[in-house]
Amino acid sequence: MAVCEVCNNDYEMAFEVRAQGAVHVFDSLECAAQKMAPTCTNCQCRILGHGMQADGQFFCCAHCARQQGVGQLVDHA
Repeated sequence: MAVCEVCNNDYEMAFEVRAQGAVHVFDSLECAAQKMAPTCTNCQCRILGHGMQADGQFFCCAHCARQQGVGQLVDHA
């Protein structure tokens, strides 16, 4: 069995995620998202969908980007 690196659960159905040359072990998608998903610079929610990025900052939507002074991002063209 493998131990989840977020909750330390020793689980027979744990899985590995390989990203940027590192291997991570999780017991659930919830733990994987907690560790791997970026957070919005403005509201700090986890970005699980397509999100947006500008100047090294991540945003969940254009509204949050505008709140941080990034006006060039739009939700829909």
